[in-house]
Amino acid sequence: MSALICGSFAYDTIMVFQDQFKNHILSDKTHMINVSFLVPEMRKEFGGCAGNIAYNLKLLGAEPVPMATVGKDFAPYADWLNQHNIRQDHIKEIADSYTGQAFITTDLDDNQITAFHPGAMSFAHQNTVNQAENISIGIISPDGREGMIQHAQQFKEAGIPFIFDPGQGMPMFDGQDLLNFIDQAQWITVNDYEAQLMQERTGLSAEQIAKKVDAFIITLGKGGSIIYTNNKVLEVPPATVSNLADPTGCGDAYRGGILYGLLNKMEWELTGRIASLAGAIKIEQHGTQNHHFSRSDFDARFKDTFGFTISG
Repeated sequence: MSALICGSFAYDTIMVFQDQFKNHILSDKTHMINVSFLVPEMRKEFGGCAGNIAYNLKLLGAEPVPMATVGKDFAPYADWLNQHNIRQDHIKEIADSYTGQAFITTDLDDNQITAFHPGAMSFAHQNTVNQAENISIGIISPDGREGMIQHAQQFKEAGIPFIFDPGQGMPMFDGQDLLNFIDQAQWITVNDYEAQLMQERTGLSAEQIAKKVDAFIITLGKGGSIIYTNNKVLEVPPATVSNLADPTGCGDAYRGGILYGLLNKMEWELTGRIASLAGAIKIEQHGTQNHHFSRSDFDARFKDTFGFTISG
């Protein structure tokens, strides 16, 4: 079974500000912000939501099929994907465009300021869902606006259940757009901030959104996550973390865990904990694809963390 992962590939330039943003942004001057943050730490990483989700799903032992548009500078990323046996047959290169570029600054409170150049991902609509074969599930993660809208329609028409994961793409959509996605998707996953925006723009409460889908999943950072499903609210505890290194990409790791559970038809109590542990393992390493684990190591840590085995 394969999961079609629609979304972005990007090069992430990650910088760490050794202070707190709030100490340098004056609340009475937010209409005229002009600040500069000295960032002595900087790294360049492979990223993008589709790339990150695919990487984590592969680590868990499933078969990700990323679908994305990339630029003329993609060769180093392609080599990385080859090293990890991640398929590239639905990654389309757009001539005269750059692969997406994210410039992320994180402060000591794990707050982030991100500037993103979409580059080739603006052409995501040139890929179509029906180009991929033997797909049992999909996810629409942040991508070009037109591509996200069309891919949702195509998943629906093909009868392929999918997760809607608006993420950083939320500002591109108004209330009616979001209502359309909700009507088409089987599952929705957002963080707590995105959940609030979705409720404000659609006029629906979390409970009302949950009634329209099979599950409405909200991540809460160190507070774990909650899953609205079958008229219940499941509270998923966070997994224990040994080292808070970098939150960038934790949400994508969590989504990889959700896809794994759905592919294997697991109960939500188990799926949520797999996702939680995947996010915890990621946060212990800098960058979005620098963490590694064998499946046996993952299973052992799962038992140590939650007190029972994945296999039951």
